[in-house]
Amino acid sequence: MKKAKQTYISTLLSILVLVFSYGCNSNGEEIEQPEKIYYDQAQRRMSSNNYLGAIESLEAIESRYPFGKYAEQAQVELIYAHFMSSEQEAAHAAAEKFIRLHPRHPNIDYAYFMKGLSSYTRDRDALIRFTYTDLSNRDISGAKTSFAELTEFSTRFPDSQYLPYAKQRSVFLRNMIAKSELAAADYYLTINAYVGAIRRANYVIENIPNSSENYRALKILEKSYDALSYQDLLDDVRVVININYPMRESEQTASSRWSWSFLSIERPKSSD
Repeated sequence: MKKAKQTYISTLLSILVLVFSYGCNSNGEEIEQPEKIYYDQAQRRMSSNNYLGAIESLEAIESRYPFGKYAEQAQVELIYAHFMSSEQEAAHAAAEKFIRLHPRHPNIDYAYFMKGLSSYTRDRDALIRFTYTDLSNRDISGAKTSFAELTEFSTRFPDSQYLPYAKQRSVFLRNMIAKSELAAADYYLTINAYVGAIRRANYVIENIPNSSENYRALKILEKSYDALSYQDLLDDVRVVININYPMRESEQTASSRWSWSFLSIERPKSSD
């Protein structure tokens, strides 16, 4: 009995020593890893779609090796990792920070592209993408910001490899913004507020040219002018419709739908 009691006490002491040792290690200073180990760890985590883990490794490089070999590349990949983990605000902030710190970096075009892209990503959800849910009747302030930022990107970097994706995205956003304006115009028609409908339709025609909604905007003008007995304006808008849309069909092009297939392309490589 005495021997069993000694064995029990010995085992208990061993457990306490292990717990105490673990507590000391966990509360003590973390062992710092070389920069390359953090970077390789981030690459493995991104390859396995563990973007939150990748963010942790990349942020470790940024904070512990701010002037190291992989510091700038880590900042570029942080933009991507935040975006892929659905942290759009963090991705946008990371892109803005990179642009501010490295305005002449070889991958600066990528930062501008991702900045614009991360401003509006509501349609990224799988259900919305595959059911083609209409987003035009939702808040589109982010879409307008994204459109402006992607326009800036396209102007600054006309030869960028990301330009085709930016143009495709811009077409999608332009059409959605136009649809949103005309959704309001349609509402005004239902309550016989024809002046409000005219303003919305004219805004689309004058400020969002070449959208898929031009024909629809013209038809709203036609209906409103007719209701208000603005005969001269009615005749003019009918001439425009007959010249540009003789078959009275709205323009619906395949390019009006955006694809997230660009996410399959490789992230920018290190400039080293």
